[in-house]
Amino acid sequence: MAGILLSEAEKTFILHGVEENLRCDGRTRLDYRPMEIETDVVSHASGSARLRLANTDILVGVKTEIDTPYPERPREGKMEFFVDCSANATPAFEGRGGEELGTEISNSLATAYQSPEAFDLTSLCILHGQQCWKLYVDILILECGGNLFDAVSLAVKAALHNTRVPKVKAASMDGGSVDLHLSDDPFDCYRLDVSAAPCLVTLCKIGDHCVVDPTAEEETCSNASVVVAVTENSLVTSVFKTGVGSFHPQTLLETLKVGQAIGLDVNKVLKDALLKEEEQGDKRQCYGFLK
Repeated sequence: MAGILLSEAEKTFILHGVEENLRCDGRTRLDYRPMEIETDVVSHASGSARLRLANTDILVGVKTEIDTPYPERPREGKMEFFVDCSANATPAFEGRGGEELGTEISNSLATAYQSPEAFDLTSLCILHGQQCWKLYVDILILECGGNLFDAVSLAVKAALHNTRVPKVKAASMDGGSVDLHLSDDPFDCYRLDVSAAPCLVTLCKIGDHCVVDPTAEEETCSNASVVVAVTENSLVTSVFKTGVGSFHPQTLLETLKVGQAIGLDVNKVLKDALLKEEEQGDKRQCYGFLK
């Protein structure tokens, strides 16, 4: 991502650090920076999460709405991703830069989630061919410190894990139209199964090596990255490349294997963090806003 200007000396310093497997912040090539995740931070959303990965700050809210299934997929619900890149996050988001990146991120999420083995849209079906739930996943990038794809995917999975869908008590037909009766109890709802939802892992090529969780400065030194969507069952649901550079076929295969292994670890760490937060219940400290 453009926006940070580095001198040739700074770029050389970063490149040599990656070659020596000792990056500027002390990490090895395959280390992530510390993360903070918090769910249920937006009171008027069906589910929400905020993730901080160093200087990268992501807020995700999920809204539920009753809709009509697609004719070609009558037994499935719908899910749409919207990404808003705040112009305050980085100078690179000013003008159309943020809009183009937002479209790229939302398309990558849609592709990663389109596999039925990643997310079961049939769980959102209310009446076959008639009514279904539609999930609007709104993503706001508050601050950008590199590695947006990974951070957004983690925040999205956490928000979907936090989402509660109202239960339908009854449905009746009235002159060809469907009349649904939702439960009046706000606690009478069901949770989404996100156990197979993928996390994105970005492998950023700097020199002859790839690093995970690149900083904004490291991204400036790279001309190509591979982004791999991995589930906790080691299934790869999508792979795509960013940047103008290229990968040697053998290097690409090795990079994908590394991404798959890293993806397993990231999914496990996120799952453990979400379960730990739930176990704390009302005792957990809330740092969220809009409460």
